[in-house]
Amino acid sequence: MEKIGVGVIGVGAMGDNHARIYSKLDETNFIGVSDLNEQLLSSISKKYKIPGHENYEDLLKNDELKVVSVCVPTTHHHKVVMKALEYGKNVLVEKPISFTIEEAKEMISSAKEKGLKLSTGHVERFNPAVIKAKELIESDIIGDIVSSSAKRVGPLPPRIKDVGVSIDLAIHDLDVMSYLFNEPAKQVYATMGSILEKCEYEDHAEIMTIFETGIAGILEVNWLTPYKRRELEITGTAGIISIDYISQAIEVYGKFAQDVSITHEEPLKQEIKSFINSIKTDTEPLITGEDGLNALKMVLAANISSKKQIPVNMVDMN
Repeated sequence: MEKIGVGVIGVGAMGDNHARIYSKLDETNFIGVSDLNEQLLSSISKKYKIPGHENYEDLLKNDELKVVSVCVPTTHHHKVVMKALEYGKNVLVEKPISFTIEEAKEMISSAKEKGLKLSTGHVERFNPAVIKAKELIESDIIGDIVSSSAKRVGPLPPRIKDVGVSIDLAIHDLDVMSYLFNEPAKQVYATMGSILEKCEYEDHAEIMTIFETGIAGILEVNWLTPYKRRELEITGTAGIISIDYISQAIEVYGKFAQDVSITHEEPLKQEIKSFINSIKTDTEPLITGEDGLNALKMVLAANISSKKQIPVNMVDMN
């Protein structure tokens, strides 16, 4: 079996996880990593016994490299992804796809022009509980979807420096809702605020999204809660599906409550394997650049709504 050459740019907490998974996959040849932090770069390079490069272009110049995970801070996504595409590499970029809609569109266009794969790391789509919920919804087990309610809260992570809680956390559930309902958002309304002195951006947000067919999605996110909670509840005309992202548990309530069996998997590992498979089979990634753009538009609409204190129509985000 021919192995695919892979690398990671940005080896902080998330990048280290990408590196760990690449180092264990049978179908990949882990070629190298890059980071501006010399100490961190040296540590990761030694851990996986691979070359480390302070200049990421030195990694991209390697002809054996076919896939690169971009895990740098959000504000640098566009620059690094565009350079990776310029070198002819397929890219898995961590969410959000970019900092602005214009940047995301340019990245998507460049990948298409060059015939390369571009995928966005919306890892919750690979959570076994979300996959099972999708199956249950499509089997009509809870009837027509009416609404959904999500809570994604916890303490402020020290690694986050360049974005607020909406683009870091809310984007997960907005993407999952759109994915589960199989439809885009129509309108977004949000309130946000900042309480923590050490946080430059918003640290709590309450977002309501109306999807194309009228399904309502309500989301609470914050960096204020002293414990982590990641939950989603979907209400239908014939029942309710409740998801715990962390424990990968799912409960279904209808005419009769029922047990749902789930095989636990690491979502990030499944995401990376899926992207590698799309390259091996030359098929569209399960999460495309357009999916990343759609999620980015929703969260940016929420930010605009909060600032202007008005609902924002998604047609105005194009």
